[in-house]
Amino acid sequence: MTRLNFVILMQPQGQQGDPMQMLIFMAIIIAVFYFFMIRPQMKRRKEIAKFRSEMKQGDKVMTIGGIQGKVNAVKEDSVIIESEGTLLKVDKNAIIKDSTDLMMQR
Repeated sequence: MTRLNFVILMQPQGQQGDPMQMLIFMAIIIAVFYFFMIRPQMKRRKEIAKFRSEMKQGDKVMTIGGIQGKVNAVKEDSVIIESEGTLLKVDKNAIIKDSTDLMMQR
């Protein structure tokens, strides 16, 4: 057991780098994370919130469940969607896209 401790203690110690280099490296990592992950997500949330607030009767929309239809009525926190002759009441937060955008992409 003492030989094992002696071998472990004989291992070369790692060199410690400059703490300023570590801070600069961490700042770069945080900046990259912000610009590639957080900022685009915030921009997308703003676009969706704007779309939901400007929604009106007759707009073609898609829900998070994939149901596509036309807005029949807009209430304060819900929307009534008409999809192939069926009326569905969904929460405004369940609306994610304007389905006319989907048709243009195809």
